Amino acid sequence: MRYHGTCHCGNVAFDVEGEITEALACNCSMCVRKGALLWFVPTTRFQLRTTEDAMSDYKFNKHHITHRFCKNCGIHAFAQGLGSDGKPMVAINIRSLEGIDVEAVPVKHFDGRSV
Repeated sequence: MRYHGTCHCGNVAFDVEGEITEALACNCSMCVRKGALLWFVPTTRFQLRTTEDAMSDYKFNKHHITHRFCKNCGIHAFAQGLGSDGKPMVAINIRSLEGIDVEAVPVKHFDGRSV
């Protein structure tokens, strides 16, 4: 399945391929505040449709994840980092994807606050 995602104003846009079988709700200080539901995909399945200068980055704690935000509207559509296997991955905020019934996606809870 191919999905299209954007920030609120459309300044940040991307496409991603894969099957959403579940989303992750993390309770770390960042995820709790932004309310994201995350779907992790390899970088090879992600294609940014806008330029890098449309976004701001934010890193915290151990600086392993680059949180990407639209410079204009501030929406967090995705983050980038390394997966548990050491390969590059993208954490997609499924709330930023078009045509998704977020309520139908099973949610797994992750204790990021304790990591």
